[in-house]
Amino acid sequence: MEKTQDAKIVDLAIRLLFLGVFLYSALVMVAPLASVVIWATILCVALYPVFDWLQSKLGGRKSLAATILVLLGLVLTLGPVATAVSGAAELGSEFAEQADSGELKIPPAPDSIKDLPLIGERIAEVWGLFERNLDGALAKYGAQILEITKSLFGKVLGIGIGLLGLALSVLIMGGMFSPGPNLVQGLQRFANRVFAPRGGEFVTLAGATIRNVTKGVIGVAAIQAVVVWILLSLFGISSAATLAFICLILSIIQIGPGLVLLPVIIYAWSSMSGGAALAFTILAIPTTIMDSFLRPVFISKGLETPMLVILIGVLGGMMAYGLIGIFMGPVLFAVFYELFKVWIDATPDGHDAADGAAQ
Repeated sequence: MEKTQDAKIVDLAIRLLFLGVFLYSALVMVAPLASVVIWATILCVALYPVFDWLQSKLGGRKSLAATILVLLGLVLTLGPVATAVSGAAELGSEFAEQADSGELKIPPAPDSIKDLPLIGERIAEVWGLFERNLDGALAKYGAQILEITKSLFGKVLGIGIGLLGLALSVLIMGGMFSPGPNLVQGLQRFANRVFAPRGGEFVTLAGATIRNVTKGVIGVAAIQAVVVWILLSLFGISSAATLAFICLILSIIQIGPGLVLLPVIIYAWSSMSGGAALAFTILAIPTTIMDSFLRPVFISKGLETPMLVILIGVLGGMMAYGLIGIFMGPVLFAVFYELFKVWIDATPDGHDAADGAAQ
């Protein structure tokens, strides 16, 4: 009897060992793609209402609807990369040709640069040095230019790699649309085993939170960027589209367009008439803070979770996990909040606090 028991223990240990090896190997293989899969899941959850609407308009052809959304996603992710690579190659080729022919010259500085507060005179002085004596200016500022170039190249490369990873997430997202309902049901069954009996509710809460955060973060950022573009275009500010795109990125990462609009306001007071500058400032200030009013409306709509919990999740998730934390943070914090409520409302003997009070 003792030998039989020892044999069972050894058999169980061997099984657990092999199971652990396979689990570890699977985690090692999946770990590099974890962020890609998480992004694909977030995109699938956020865009599933659009997919459902599109496939209904296409006569129930889910594959066609998924393909259209994937192609649009690839255009939005790979388009900027292709444009940047093409522009960099063209600029590098033109620069090399001018350098070889000895025609490389720096154009004169615009007169408006001198009017910039605090730094205008210094910028004009350095620009004039490059214009008059390019070789001497490169010898004097070459090291600083090289460091700045390396830093900018590193950041641009990081953004490019991030967009390529997001493009891969878009492809995975396309494959998740059709089996989406079955995947949700499986996830709800798993959650019920872990957080019985309310695990399914937590999965539904997570999906609703992701959709609302998408509308509250990306949707509000897009609205704000469009308003910035219209405002800059109305007052004749050059590169309005580029500045609006920068505002879009800043709004998504919760910094806001103030970093762009504040220098533009300073520029407006130095280059426009007093009335035009005042009008631009009056319109720019509410544009800068409009996300503070719109975001709570978009995020909290349809959710029972308090707005403060969602905002703490958004900000804390971004600081802890970066851009992906904007979506992970509120989901994790909302589920934690609901679990905490269940724990608080329950008494040690298993009855609700309200039932105990009634007795």
